[in-house]
Amino acid sequence: MLFKDPVCGKRIQRGKAHIVIEYEGVNYFLCCPRCQTEFEHNLKLYARPELGKKAKKLTRVSHRRYPQRQVVKEKYL
Repeated sequence: MLFKDPVCGKRIQRGKAHIVIEYEGVNYFLCCPRCQTEFEHNLKLYARPELGKKAKKLTRVSHRRYPQRQVVKEKYL
């Protein structure tokens, strides 16, 4: 299944996403660090439920907490 990066519009597979950010119960799949930075600085512009996927409980992922958002998956190069 392909997901749309809310910042640049690129279609990406779940496993190929640079990071998945959960915000207000919705997962947003981002393709690169640049899109991640843009998303985090402009949440009101990019964090729209129609651009993400409703969050489910994920297994075997690292969690990092941020104010008002939670990183649920991060892939390091």
